[in-house]
Amino acid sequence: MRRLLIAAGVLLLLAGLLWPWITKGNWWRWIGHLPGDIRIKREGFNLYVPITTMLLISLLVSGLLRLLRRL
Repeated sequence: MRRLLIAAGVLLLLAGLLWPWITKGNWWRWIGHLPGDIRIKREGFNLYVPITTMLLISLLVSGLLRLLRRL
């Protein structure tokens, strides 16, 4: 539990330090608009299932946690 809290703290610290850079650019606009993300728009109905985006984020988080576990 202690390692998990330390890892969460480090991630929050990094996000806070990088926040000005993250919010300035348009580099993040591809998130949610990848090939494989399902978007259905009809009159009175919108469905959005970001399958590819969820898989990519899952891979990134899993890799980061595996790296932190080795440290």
